[in-house]
Amino acid sequence: MESVTCNSSHLPTTSPLGERTHPQVQVTYGAVQTALSKALRGERLSFEDGVNLYHSPDLVELGAVANEMNNRKNGRDVFFNVNRHINPTNICALSCKFCAFSRKPGEEGAYAYSEDEIAHKARVAAESGATEVHMVGGLHPRWKLSNYTSIIRTVKETAPQLHVKAFTAVELDWLARKERKTIAEVLTELREAGLGSLPGGGAEIFTPYVREKICDTKLTGDGWLDIHRTAHRMGLRSNCTMLYGHIEDVEARIDHMMRLRALQDETSGFNVFIPLAFQPENNELGITRHTYGVDDLKTIAIGRLMLDNFRHIKSYWVMTGDRVAQTALHFGANDLDGTVVEEKIANMAGSRAGMAMAKSKILRVIRDADRIPVERSTVYEPIRRYENPAEDIIQ
Repeated sequence: MESVTCNSSHLPTTSPLGERTHPQVQVTYGAVQTALSKALRGERLSFEDGVNLYHSPDLVELGAVANEMNNRKNGRDVFFNVNRHINPTNICALSCKFCAFSRKPGEEGAYAYSEDEIAHKARVAAESGATEVHMVGGLHPRWKLSNYTSIIRTVKETAPQLHVKAFTAVELDWLARKERKTIAEVLTELREAGLGSLPGGGAEIFTPYVREKICDTKLTGDGWLDIHRTAHRMGLRSNCTMLYGHIEDVEARIDHMMRLRALQDETSGFNVFIPLAFQPENNELGITRHTYGVDDLKTIAIGRLMLDNFRHIKSYWVMTGDRVAQTALHFGANDLDGTVVEEKIANMAGSRAGMAMAKSKILRVIRDADRIPVERSTVYEPIRRYENPAEDIIQ
């Protein structure tokens, strides 16, 4: 049987941080074919299957299988939404080594929006046709749960029609510990204020040997999963993410996907899986490189094949750029996120994609990939299928 020697280009050969690396990995082509055949038959892939797929020598073949599996679930439909990001503050008590967004109180560039500023942003979002406000931020040492409920109420009072997707599991853990409440109690108060669902941030990479090097003071991977489990049991849906392209190896990525898959088996509460390509500027890890297209596309495709219980896989244009995000629509992705408008976290870390994308451009990106744009709600209820460009009415 033919054997393929693969160079692990997603990681440096040597590492000052001591992460596990695999500069030369022997994977037989037969092992790759076995994994692809299992996927096409609808069989669940194993950890070993996922690792083998990362070392597949044929990107096009991998993409074709992922595309087939996506077509079975979604046909040619590609989802997007008209949304607005609001990051209420970048002041944070933590010091995660990969983060370029956070600031300490009094540090240059630190900010905390007033309720009037948040209300203005919500008003502008609603006037532009947005259906969602996405809010995440730093762990402000002086803010209490009442500050967070006030932020949500401000948005809902200003624009009641907006769905509020807000606050990561890391923020929720911080609030619960500060207030000496359970996660369920915190979520109950936030939901009473108008919280609609949870974003997927803060997951990073669950594997402890990676997490302890990039965000050792942050909530653990198991803790992140437990908070989303609690939210799902309370009837709140959520997204999930994976930050890749820093110091992790492909084993850590597959482990991460399998943990998400297991929780989805248990609760069916995740809306979408969102791989997030690491942005390399202004971090303390010493990483200066962006991810490349092959790695981005492999991660989307393998996410589609490993996460057999997810309907939606997002190609997040903010992190990869619109060209790779568009190409990923042929590698298993069926969602592009949305208009975004004011994305600060990736932008401050060196994102080259910008902070906003017009709705007209989203429609073009999707159509030029021979797909049908479908505007959606936060929880993937179709709002409108844009089948005929001549009938477009865009605010």
